This record gives sequence, structure tokens and C-alpha cells, in this order.
Amino acid sequence: MQNAFKALSDPTRRQILDLLKDKDLTAGEISDHFNMTKPSISQHLKILKHADLVHDQKKGQFVEYSLNTTVFQDIISWALDFAEKTNLRKRGL
Repeated sequence: MQNAFKALSDPTRRQILDLLKDKDLTAGEISDHFNMTKPSISQHLKILKHADLVHDQKKGQFVEYSLNTTVFQDIISWALDFAEKTNLRKRGL
């Protein structure tokens, strides 16, 4: 989960994830939304992949990227558990 938090700390990577929540996209389609080089977008995608936040799948001559919702579910579960324990501690329970 540490890699996921590190990946999420960058605003560009969060924007990429926002794009992917609507539909799967190729790296070229993703780069069309940014004013940066394609190698820079590829580096961001590599970090997101390493954090297991996105999956990639070869489709013809393109690679299509999609969200890995399982990791997001794990993060949400952890955050809710953390908040619950914090609230219990604050109330002295």
C-alpha cells in the first residue's frame, strides 16, 4: 500500500486516474490531456502500474490502461478502519 500512497501523492498521476475512471485509455489518449512529453506520461503510468493502481493490456499495437479497483477498495477499507480506531481512541474506548 506504501507504493499506492506514493503514486497518489502526485497530482498528474491523480489526474490520470480520474481519466481512467470513465473508461480505459491508451497512453497516447492519456497524453492528449496533458502538456508534457509522452515519455513523461509513460513514467507516470509505470509508477501507477508498479503501485498496482492500473492494469495494462496489449490490444493490437496499443497498450490500454484501466483502473485496478481492488487496490482502491483496500485503501478505502484501511482509511475507514483507521478513522474508526482514531475516533474510539479519542472517546477513550
